[in-house]
Amino acid sequence: MTDDTDDWASALEGPKKKPMRRGTKIFLWLFAALVAWLTLSNASFLAPDPAGKPKLIAHRGVYHLYDKRAAAGRDTCTAAHALPPQHDVFENTPASMRWAVGLGAAMVEVDVAPTKDGRMVLFHDWTVDCRTNGKGETRDLTLAQLKALDIGYGYTADGGKSFPLRGKGVGKMPTVEEGLAALPVHPILFNFKSNDAAEADRLFAILKAAGRDSQKIGDAFYGGERPVERMRELLPANWSFDLKGGAKACTKDYLTYGWTGIVPESCRNGVIAIPINYQWAFWGWPDRLIQRMDSVGARVIVLGPHESGKSNEGLTTPQQLARVPASFNGYIWVEDIREVGPALRPRQK
Repeated sequence: MTDDTDDWASALEGPKKKPMRRGTKIFLWLFAALVAWLTLSNASFLAPDPAGKPKLIAHRGVYHLYDKRAAAGRDTCTAAHALPPQHDVFENTPASMRWAVGLGAAMVEVDVAPTKDGRMVLFHDWTVDCRTNGKGETRDLTLAQLKALDIGYGYTADGGKSFPLRGKGVGKMPTVEEGLAALPVHPILFNFKSNDAAEADRLFAILKAAGRDSQKIGDAFYGGERPVERMRELLPANWSFDLKGGAKACTKDYLTYGWTGIVPESCRNGVIAIPINYQWAFWGWPDRLIQRMDSVGARVIVLGPHESGKSNEGLTTPQQLARVPASFNGYIWVEDIREVGPALRPRQK
C-alpha cells in the first residue's frame, strides 16, 4: 500500500523539468549579454557631463497665444482663435524681438517673406487675410501696401464678437532691416516660409547691406530645403537646417538604430528634435545622446509635447520646463517666453 503523503508531495512538486539544452543556454547567455551591452552603452550616467547651459529659442519672439486645440490645422487662422490678449506687442516685430531677449531668449525666431517690389518683411502667414485688414499673398503686395495694413485687425478671443487689437497694429509690419536694427548683436533664427532659393539670396543681400556679421553674431537659418541649402553656400559657418530632410530624418534615424551607438549620417551637422513627452524613447538621453550629437556637430532641440495630427510646437509653461533634465545644454524651443524665460533663470546660475 502506498503512502498518501507521497502522492501529495509528488503532485505539489509537479512534473519533473527536462534539462535545458546546450543551445538554449548559449542563446540565453548571448541574449543577456546583449541586453547588458545595450544598457551600459546607452547609459546616460556613464557619459561625460555636458558643458554649458540650455538656450531658449523664442518662437516669433513674444506673441499672442491662441487655443491650440481649436487651431490644430497647419493653415488654420490662429488669430481667429486667440486667447484674451495680455499685451499689445505683435509677433515678428522689433518690440517683440527685444522683449524676448530681455526675458532670456538666447535666439529669436522670425519669419521672412518677400514683397512684390523686392523687399523683405517679417511676417508669419503666407497671406495677409488672417491677421490684417488686407487680402492676398504677402509676396504679391508691395512694401507700401503691407505697411498700410493693421496687423492686429483679425485677432479675436470670442469667435468674432470683439477684436481687442484692431487699430493697434497699423503700420507695424516690419522690414527685415528693422528687425536687424532691433537686435544688432543678438542671434536671430530666420525662417524661410517657401522653398524658393532666391529668398536666401535676397536675405543675404539685406544682411550684407546692413553690415551685419552673421557669422560672428551666430545667426541661423531654417525652413525649406532649397533656401537653406543656398544659405549654406553663402554662410557655410552658420547653423542652417531644413525641417523635412534634416531634423525629421535625423530624429527618425536615431530612434531606429541609435541603440547601436552609431550616429546616423543624417545627423551630421544637423538637428535632432526631442518632444518632452517622448524623451524616454531616445537612446542614451540625455548625456549619452548629447555626447553622440556633439561628435558629429549636431544640435539638440527640445520641443513641447508631440500630439498626433498636430505640428510640433515649443514649451509654454514652467511645468514643462521642469521636465527637461538638469544636465541638458542644448536648445529649447519656446512658445511662451514670458512664462518659460524667467523660470529658466535659476538654472542658468
